Amino acid sequence: MSASSIFKKWATGLSALGGVTLFYWNIYGNKEYLQVHNSWTTNVTPSVKWDHNWDRRDPRSLVKPMKGNSISDENAYNQELSVKKAKAIRHILLIRHGQYNIEGKTDSDRTLTDRGRRQAEATGRRLQELGLPYTQIIRSTMTRAQETAKIIEENIKNLAVKDDAFLVEGAPIPPEPPIGRWKSEIYFYEDGPRIEAAFRKYFHRADPSQEKDSYTIIVCHANVIRYFVCRALQFPPEGWMRMGLNHASITWITVYPSGRVTLLTYGDTGHMEPKLISSS
Repeated sequence: MSASSIFKKWATGLSALGGVTLFYWNIYGNKEYLQVHNSWTTNVTPSVKWDHNWDRRDPRSLVKPMKGNSISDENAYNQELSVKKAKAIRHILLIRHGQYNIEGKTDSDRTLTDRGRRQAEATGRRLQELGLPYTQIIRSTMTRAQETAKIIEENIKNLAVKDDAFLVEGAPIPPEPPIGRWKSEIYFYEDGPRIEAAFRKYFHRADPSQEKDSYTIIVCHANVIRYFVCRALQFPPEGWMRMGLNHASITWITVYPSGRVTLLTYGDTGHMEPKLISSS
């Protein structure tokens, strides 16, 4: 064996040994490496912290602070807290209306297309198949939402129904990044407070008197639903235009007694035949 060959083998071995040594040091010599971090207790600082009193129903904000530090004062305080705490879970199922005639000049002309009716039928069947104990169905007063809701109601019998003009379509807040579709800001000034009021009306933890979990179906519009999702998850509300939404889709949001919010599904149309799916 030549000297050069011996040198190459020696260098290769030394390199490998050096790699092993470095690996050994990283594992056993570096104390930081040995520290075990739970995924929930890392040193990461959240860019935005969750507001636990987002719905102004956190029991601690509804009960006066303790007057003293005695055990009896603490017991009385805890008793009041328990009375104010929610016990049930609120499920909110947001349904976008089906495809409609966009050429209609008035709201009454913007009726569902044949495709839109079939989309609503598929969603009605899906809601029925889920077999949830629905509490009520709330409908936007616009024609396309009314028609969609009535088709869904054919699949879910004996359900309380309510109409709400706060849920009609609109422009909730100037989007970021901006788009040139809306020339005047008057739309945001008119629609924004109304849609925000609708959010506060329907999105909150259960009242302490509510004993059982509730399942509310709300049939409304894409802009309204997208804004609701951003607000419920405490995402920047101006990001509502970054999300698409299919016709007659199901968006499922859960509000827990603690005030935590979970988006279970967004824009689900998996129950439809592919040829039925549309978004505009």
